[in-house]
Amino acid sequence: MRRTIFDLDVLRTFATGMELGNFARAADRLGRSTSAVSAQLKKLEEQAGTPIFRKAGRGLALTDAGETMLAYARRLLELNDEAAAAVKSIELEGWVRLGLQEDFGETLLPDVLGRFARAHPKVRIEARVVRNVELIERVISGKLDLALAWSDGTLTPHCDKIADVPMRWIGPAEEAVGWSRGSGEPVPLASLEAPCLLRTAATKALDAAGIAWRLAFVSPSLGGLWAATAAGLGITIRTPIGLPRKVKPLLAKEAGLPELPSLGLVLHRAEAEPGPAAARLASIMLQSLGEAVDDVVPQAVRSAARAYA
Repeated sequence: MRRTIFDLDVLRTFATGMELGNFARAADRLGRSTSAVSAQLKKLEEQAGTPIFRKAGRGLALTDAGETMLAYARRLLELNDEAAAAVKSIELEGWVRLGLQEDFGETLLPDVLGRFARAHPKVRIEARVVRNVELIERVISGKLDLALAWSDGTLTPHCDKIADVPMRWIGPAEEAVGWSRGSGEPVPLASLEAPCLLRTAATKALDAAGIAWRLAFVSPSLGGLWAATAAGLGITIRTPIGLPRKVKPLLAKEAGLPELPSLGLVLHRAEAEPGPAAARLASIMLQSLGEAVDDVVPQAVRSAARAYA
């Protein structure tokens, strides 16, 4: 049986068109004619041996096979780009100081360090997982080269907004939430120690909705917060990123809780133009983040990753 070998150029056109929501825009970005793009998409369906698109009103939508193809296309392109960058930067040396908000410490950091170390074994990384305030202070003082942090409105001299991530009420995974709006009892909140952006967002939303609340549990660490929430001591508020299995997002209306806004995610840099090692680490970090949050923030993080590639 003859093996199917997908054309990376075709896959890039496919992924770019889906990201932009329009293949005419993809043609402009990639410097191709619309007829050339149409030919590439036809070639992709022929290689796949099954329909990739289906009609949806006046436009096109992906079939189940198309959704699968898109996921693999992104992975293949990212691996290709990572390999190209690794070969070109094989002699990259030095060290990079990276800071991450606690939500990303366990879920994102191991993958980022592994991918970067395989591609650039001569570069040393110093990573620090701390709260937002410390991350921003360290970037401003030059103690960190890069920091991925939630936005509190503070702008450092060199920063890029990566995405807006929805905030969610979080409760125990295996038990019913021990509070209902009709109970007359205040909402029991589990929270990190102040100052905490998400704690402030929770209390503001509850106050605006006229719902009484009380601090039922306060923790200095995210691990303690997850343990208390899983045990049913209180409801907390986080984003859907990095949730452990013992907790789950709640549907606000079903739980009798107010809807929550989104939270900005920002990459802070110590310098306007990061060095080669820092830029490469930023690219890999955002690629890894894009894979982790694709269902939460479609394409936004992937687009930001390309700016550092």
